[in-house]
Amino acid sequence: MTAAIHPARETEADAPSAAERWQHLLGGGWIFILLLALIAIFAVLRPAQFGSSYNLSMLAVNAAILLVLSVGQTFVIIAAGIDLSVGTVLVFASITSALVMLHLSGASGSTYGTTSGGWGVVLAGLVVALLSGAFWGAVNGVLVAVARIPALIVTLGTFGMALGFAQIMTNGTDVRAVPETLVDRIGAGTLAGIPVLVLIAVATAALGGVVLHLTRFGVHVFAVGSNEEAARRSGIDVRARLIAIYTLSGTLAGVAAMMSTARFATTTIGGHAMDNLATISAVVLGGTSLFGGIGSIAGTVVGVFIPIVLLNGFVILGIPPFWQTVATGAVLVLAVWIDQLKRRARERG
Repeated sequence: MTAAIHPARETEADAPSAAERWQHLLGGGWIFILLLALIAIFAVLRPAQFGSSYNLSMLAVNAAILLVLSVGQTFVIIAAGIDLSVGTVLVFASITSALVMLHLSGASGSTYGTTSGGWGVVLAGLVVALLSGAFWGAVNGVLVAVARIPALIVTLGTFGMALGFAQIMTNGTDVRAVPETLVDRIGAGTLAGIPVLVLIAVATAALGGVVLHLTRFGVHVFAVGSNEEAARRSGIDVRARLIAIYTLSGTLAGVAAMMSTARFATTTIGGHAMDNLATISAVVLGGTSLFGGIGSIAGTVVGVFIPIVLLNGFVILGIPPFWQTVATGAVLVLAVWIDQLKRRARERG
């Protein structure tokens, strides 16, 4: 009798709890279902406004810069790190590149509007933006990987340093003159009816997905985030990988800087203070674990659109946009809770 009862007890003990069953149901793509539900709700309530081609185009453009930043943040968080400096690195890169483009265009620092700089000037500005972003990313990586300073402290410090240097270079004022070519062809340009900024963001996300999921470097990113010591013992140069990951995040902030300058035809020193939290929220909402080792670029793409769609829908419905912050915060807490449930289930397994 005892032998007959014991397996039954063991089976009952191994049965998943109610919380585990819920996390299995929700964890596999619930945020994508939520995004579809939000789109459906707003499309039904205000079909003419929300579903218009212009509004959908603006949704994509509004998400483009944040998506480029979030791709870099995805690599960092999967590697069990954090990058709080992406917004101010964007500001620093936009200032340095704008100053170079202004100088090459032969205009003074007090010039307003657009300058006559051509594609050569724009290319020079792009190179400066990428190098500026890569510099701060490398600083973050070296301090985290070599000096062994916690990423939270390092990137919080470079957050202030990048912003401070940007303000020093311009005395706290924006550069308000950039090449007309950059604004017309990139910021407001389209290709086959699709905004160029959206195409840049899509290309960045696609390339990021390939690198993360289909290359040895991507495997190493997941390995470092899952267990840094095990990755080191398996022969992975963890220091080099961490430096590369943070440098990638900074470089993508440089790409986003050029996109921002192109879109607004000016630098925006005060416009990116919350980009760090926005990217972290987007990455976590997309299913990337704050504990590292789990995540995807596709999930980040979905996570980026949640707050964008919420804000757009609330504005169209006449709901105060402050509620968008409340709703996004609630969804973020839910995402982290589900991540915790999945982590506990993996540990028990």
